[in-house]
Amino acid sequence: MESLKSTKEIVKFCEERGVEMIHLWFVDILGQLKSVGITLRVLQEALDEGVGIDGSSVEGFARIYESDLVAMPDPSTFQMLPWKVNGENVGRLICDILNPDGSPYPGDTRHVLKRALKRIEKQGYTFYLGPEAEYFYFKGLKDRTLLDSAGYFDQVPDDIGTELRSRTVEALQAMEISVEASHHEVASSQHEIDLKYADALKMADQCITYRYVVKEIARQGGYYATFMPKPVYGENGSGMHIHQSLFKQAARSRIRGSGLHRLGPAEPVRPGPGS
Repeated sequence: MESLKSTKEIVKFCEERGVEMIHLWFVDILGQLKSVGITLRVLQEALDEGVGIDGSSVEGFARIYESDLVAMPDPSTFQMLPWKVNGENVGRLICDILNPDGSPYPGDTRHVLKRALKRIEKQGYTFYLGPEAEYFYFKGLKDRTLLDSAGYFDQVPDDIGTELRSRTVEALQAMEISVEASHHEVASSQHEIDLKYADALKMADQCITYRYVVKEIARQGGYYATFMPKPVYGENGSGMHIHQSLFKQAARSRIRGSGLHRLGPAEPVRPGPGS
């Protein structure tokens, strides 16, 4: 939460809201979400020192003889899950992965992005991303029956897919993730939610959260959501269009695609339709 500026404020917030469980998130090299659950009692210690994990059991991380790694929560990523788990309020923090000596672990994809952003920053640029991720709804994990036969931008009365998508948008916004638009996609039972652009690191964290929330809202409704690129033969596959913008403050110029566009003094800095 942007209003919480320190680790002590996070702990105090959890105490006041009765948050007894906090999930520490990170991803493996394939982008698979991982989670370590901790209790409020050890939250301050985890924020100060991190939580040990076995890196050799995480895809793409350490080998057995160098398996000790540390999941270090980033306080700026604290959010409440917009639903209760077993009747309890639950918080979440996204982690950087560190070596035991406190140095960044080279295989941590969040660290890889941070390194790239530092190189971009040294050149005077800020990098913004605006993704449009597509996915399918099915009746169940093992029941690949589609929920509708609608198409691009179709509004279907009393459609369960539209209801699930709307609930997902509400959950994302409750987690302070801004949504620009949502709609039915080209294929039957295929949907898309467009997130408002943000700096690259923040957006990477939001994309991981977005994917989890889409799946969880579907699960709560008794359905299954998948981001597989081609889950249905003969139907359009799912992709993720990414609008990218580089903004250079000193020169007041923006690079979009392959062209350089000059900004006037009063022109806002934001990705445009052609980004």
